[in-house]
Amino acid sequence: MSDKVKIGIIGVGQIGKHHVANYKKLPAAEIVAVADVNEAEAKRVAAENGIKHVFTNFHDLLKMDEIVAVDVCLHNNFHAPVTIHALKAGKHVYCEKPMAGSYVDAKAMYDTAKRVKRNLSIQLSTLFAIETKAAKRLIAEGQLGQVYYAKSCYYRRRGRPYVDGYGTSAFVQKKTASGGALFDMGVYHIAQALYLLDNPALKTVSGATYQETDMYEDRRKNGGYDVEELGIGLVRLAGGITFFLEEAWAIHSGAAEGTKIVGNKGGVQLSPFSYFNTTGDMNMNATFELGPADTRWHSCIPNTDAYDSPQAHWVAALQGRVPLLPTAELALATMKISEGIYLSQRLGREVTAKEIEKLSKRTAIKGL
Repeated sequence: MSDKVKIGIIGVGQIGKHHVANYKKLPAAEIVAVADVNEAEAKRVAAENGIKHVFTNFHDLLKMDEIVAVDVCLHNNFHAPVTIHALKAGKHVYCEKPMAGSYVDAKAMYDTAKRVKRNLSIQLSTLFAIETKAAKRLIAEGQLGQVYYAKSCYYRRRGRPYVDGYGTSAFVQKKTASGGALFDMGVYHIAQALYLLDNPALKTVSGATYQETDMYEDRRKNGGYDVEELGIGLVRLAGGITFFLEEAWAIHSGAAEGTKIVGNKGGVQLSPFSYFNTTGDMNMNATFELGPADTRWHSCIPNTDAYDSPQAHWVAALQGRVPLLPTAELALATMKISEGIYLSQRLGREVTAKEIEKLSKRTAIKGL
């Protein structure tokens, strides 16, 4: 095993602090420096966590030769320019989700990483959930047969950033966030479904977005809220697979169904984790004890700990312990679906993958 992976954190806001805390749990990681335009907060976070170097300009952090990888913890429309600068500076990059504010910006990130031969990973925590691992095993063993349908349905009854009482207004403004519930929550569940489906190519998207739920008037006026609170999509994928999704920050509805994957031999629901099929001409609903299985996998299968969390996996991959999961490819495909929903809403019709690629417009912050 190689020495500690030395990391720089770009952005020490709400997400950045969370990432710092996660790296501190990993003996193989060492945070060397942080960068944030808020110098006082950057110094406070550094002092609290024993981090030696503090910068207000991320370019200065990128000049540090000892830093192998950076973690980009900024608002969505900053992801592409900062990531691309870091990749060109020779750093491997781990970036907070969503990949960027638009598909074309995400594609630029992906292409740059390939061109400069550096690793790019996107924070997709749902890929490392025990339910995802269990479903992946069932699918790999053929327990579902030929998969043809997936559904992802997640609701917050009333949980919009800023206007419902948490986070800043930057989370609900297109100029910084580019999207709403689809980019904040949907990215996790779209990517999770695509991962279980083995990331088939996108064919078409039909979708709609809404912002209808009442909010406090002062928050409406002060927040500049111009992103969606509900996104809905019907997605056609290669291999005859259909994927339906709903993602809501705020909706007048009961509990959502979560994620399910259906094949011609069986189906799996991730929460609560259940398996469905017909055995002996009888309908069977099966539950699993995932805890004991997870303990056994950790005891018997080498490097299982490298898949315990997104950052544990990132560090292990940089050490060469395990191959890097295709989070960048999954995040890029997720961006295309999300943008397809926005485009379908705007045009009032179903759109093709080629149309999404052609009409995608850059939202990245310029001049960084």
